[in-house]
Amino acid sequence: MDLALLRTFVAVHRAGSFTRAAALLGLSQPAVTSQIRTLERQLGRPLFLRRARGVTPTSIGDELAHRAAPHLDALAEIAETGIDEEAGSRTLHLAGPPEFTAVRALPALTSLIPQGIALRASFGNTEEALDGLGAGHHDLAITTARPRGELLTATALCDEEHVLVASPRWAARIGPGTLRHRGPSVLKDLPVVEVHESLPFVSRYWSTVFDARPAETGAVVAPDLRAVQQAVVAGAGLAVLPRYLCQDALERGEVVALLDPPVPPLRTYFLAVRTGTLALPHIARAQEWLLRAASDWS
Repeated sequence: MDLALLRTFVAVHRAGSFTRAAALLGLSQPAVTSQIRTLERQLGRPLFLRRARGVTPTSIGDELAHRAAPHLDALAEIAETGIDEEAGSRTLHLAGPPEFTAVRALPALTSLIPQGIALRASFGNTEEALDGLGAGHHDLAITTARPRGELLTATALCDEEHVLVASPRWAARIGPGTLRHRGPSVLKDLPVVEVHESLPFVSRYWSTVFDARPAETGAVVAPDLRAVQQAVVAGAGLAVLPRYLCQDALERGEVVALLDPPVPPLRTYFLAVRTGTLALPHIARAQEWLLRAASDWS
């Protein structure tokens, strides 16, 4: 079996599209299609089901990718680094949400720099991170959902507690204990600060804690939780923030927790890799480093 055909097959499997795989490989789309057809003829089995948008691997395709991809990745590692004993410097490509990656993941990984590992970070949501990981753009991805299928594997990294906060001025207007006794109706006049028009953090908090849906719309919408926090500190309104992000502001009195529910909402982060790539030392080392650091995160 031609290794070039296998390389193209794995690229298509990861990209989910002949067109995207062609762009990754520097080939034309017809060339990629031809190579996949040749490999399917050699095997006597279909590897992909053609869809209106991209392709879906058959069970045979998934099995072949699971068996072949780790070995092709290892060969690529050898091709990139050679056998020179001094060729120990590697670049780790990490993807994840901007706030968590910037505040927690990257600082934890900086200890690897003296060990010859360079870091490159990409920011995006879970879907973008997993798509990029599967396509080979990233080595590790921090996500808020466990990936499906056998191409990617994930380990639970840590839980994130969500806190309902506002500036001291807004908290004083509500009054201590009022929210606990009267429920979310006392918040109807407070502007909401969020990362998206759909109010993902506030809606999840309302559903978990109050068993209700928020009636408010966003007064300030900014696609970064750090910007949301700064708007709340400035008095823009209420927000739901991860505790790791707002803990310092809480301790300084810049924001106030409006409620301390018995069971606070939690969100789990996962650390995802392409199956088999932990055989590469720099990826395995980075995963181990992040898991070790996460044991101290609360």
